[in-house]
Amino acid sequence: MAGDLADLKARAERLRELHGGEMLVLPNVWDAASATVVAEAGFPAIATASAAISAMLGHADGERAPWQEMFAAAGWVARAVSVPVTVDAEAGYGMRPRDLVDRLLGIGAVGCNLEDTDHRAGGLVEAGAQAQWLAAVRSAADDAGVPIVINARVDTFLSTSGTPEPDRLTEAVRRGRLYREAGADCIYPIGVRHRRDIATLVREIPGPVNGNTGEHLDLVTLREVGVARVSYGPRFHRAAMANLKATIQELLG
Repeated sequence: MAGDLADLKARAERLRELHGGEMLVLPNVWDAASATVVAEAGFPAIATASAAISAMLGHADGERAPWQEMFAAAGWVARAVSVPVTVDAEAGYGMRPRDLVDRLLGIGAVGCNLEDTDHRAGGLVEAGAQAQWLAAVRSAADDAGVPIVINARVDTFLSTSGTPEPDRLTEAVRRGRLYREAGADCIYPIGVRHRRDIATLVREIPGPVNGNTGEHLDLVTLREVGVARVSYGPRFHRAAMANLKATIQELLG
């Protein structure tokens, strides 16, 4: 296990505390170098992005990269910084809850994103089944003695979810409440684009909500409506790669 149990427990508790004060902003990283940049800038926690790590490893997102490689890369991140690290663990890679918890703790991570997209059958995992699985992950973390911070992603706003557009908000609220009751620490309705929707989610879901900036949502707006946590997914990795591509094209010119 990367780090002793007391240290991992302290980091997990610190990560949970960060969800209850000033809005937690997490510029997602993909390797040790990007994690070091974010930590040295003063951010109090580090979050990985599965799409960015998958791309770095030469795979598409959506659990198409071998989980062993994904965890190894996340381990580089955790070893590079002294602040708490939360890992985008996609949908859990089909692992049993205790195996997932043990592997997270084994690389030094004290938090995880867990999404309700079904990467094998398509669409979303049935809400009750997802809630039961999250509850089992919470129980496994309790048994391990480290209060891992679970950020439960709700994917109803994604076009791949199969959720009709008029029903996306209502279904996100329903799932968010179920996942909180199951023991999730934060609810992450990814893909929300409008203030009225994220405001409704913050109001209707008990506990912290994770938001994203976008065309209609900036940090000021998200703070005003009460979002507790903001993440960016693969945005900074894609920007870095676009800059690299432009620079290389200049060399050819």
